[in-house]
Amino acid sequence: MITVQQHLQHLLSEVRPVREVQLPLSRAHGRVLTEDVLAQTDLPRFDCSAMDGYAVRAADLEGVDPEHPRNLPVEGDIAAGDGTPHTLLPGRAWRILTGAPVPEGADAIVPVEDTDGRPREVLVRRAPEGGAHIRRRGEDLAAGDVVLARGTRLGPAQVGALAAAGAGEVAVIGPVRVVVLSTGDELTPAGIPAGAGHIADSNGPMLAAAVREAGHYAVHAGHLPDDAGQIRETVRHHLDHADAIVTTGGVSMGGEYDVVKEVLSGEGSMRFTEVAMRPGKPQGFGLLGRRRVPVFTLPGNPVSALVSFEVFVRPALARRAGSRYHPVTLPALVTHGWESPEGKRQFVPVRLQRDPSGAYACVPTGPAGSHRMASAARADGLAEVAEEVTEVAAGEELAVRPLRPVVEIEARLVAEEERQAELAADTGNGRGRHRWRG
Repeated sequence: MITVQQHLQHLLSEVRPVREVQLPLSRAHGRVLTEDVLAQTDLPRFDCSAMDGYAVRAADLEGVDPEHPRNLPVEGDIAAGDGTPHTLLPGRAWRILTGAPVPEGADAIVPVEDTDGRPREVLVRRAPEGGAHIRRRGEDLAAGDVVLARGTRLGPAQVGALAAAGAGEVAVIGPVRVVVLSTGDELTPAGIPAGAGHIADSNGPMLAAAVREAGHYAVHAGHLPDDAGQIRETVRHHLDHADAIVTTGGVSMGGEYDVVKEVLSGEGSMRFTEVAMRPGKPQGFGLLGRRRVPVFTLPGNPVSALVSFEVFVRPALARRAGSRYHPVTLPALVTHGWESPEGKRQFVPVRLQRDPSGAYACVPTGPAGSHRMASAARADGLAEVAEEVTEVAAGEELAVRPLRPVVEIEARLVAEEERQAELAADTGNGRGRHRWRG
């Protein structure tokens, strides 16, 4: 049996990024650059106004203050996008909008709030300093400067910077296409009534959703019966086009129905092992086919599959996409203790609460069990318990891996606090109380 960290390190040492592609900037969000991107133009492209106001010569307004205002004739208006060259004569002003080109000869902008705002002759009440409220050409980037370095993941701000600097398309690590396969004779597609002895395939839709939430493309290719020939043929088919394959079920350490393990053992670099964790002990991983596609074989129990995805598959898919992944954890105080298996890292679905000090507190969403999907669905995250711990005590602090965005968790907690405050106010006002009449 190996540790969680040993298995994760093995995956990350084997997985390589997918191919490089050229993508239009409009389709590059979420991808990772494979080359430095240089600015095609100065940014800003020209001297422009940072305020709505008046373009002036600072020397024309020396000594001006609210007690000693000064009138200046206004030559006209300069709007954003105005490409006509304009020149400012001494003793005069141009009315100008934010983003508009500064006229030749102007060296300051007077904000409109420091004037009376008139269009033909403006009364200025405050003298500007030289260079005030002017964005100089190239002050953000000069043509040829590196806008973003190789290895940068493109979020909204990065896409905006590239667009501003003139980039039309970029070289990036391509999108990661993940095929999800569920196995087991007992499975019925979601939405179809299950017959006697059958259960709905929850793992397939769940893992496909997890892949998409992690920023990759997912195809749930359906579920496969416990048939060695069909499983072998299906996996080989998807090796031709998938960038990763995730299977669930059929990987236990013994039993004649562990068909996935039977079929893939000896293929490529496939290795099946037991990991010292609960849930999720049986794991398999290897690179298969001529394209050396990563194949992750996860346990069939739903909570085991979900935990395995978060702990192993999500970091490996990030590596496949050219990124590095390290889970963000939230510190949370345990409200009610529980037992933990000695020698195994435990991952417990928990609901987050707020304790009186404002810190996070956590409580398990239900009894332990790798099949308890409803309990996992109520969870905000996975509390992680170290291998050497056998008793988690109330008041102890644990690291919790969020299963949903922290902003959603915070929104729920704030809503609950507001409801509690409303109830307390109603109680204090006498509303909501039973009144006995005699």
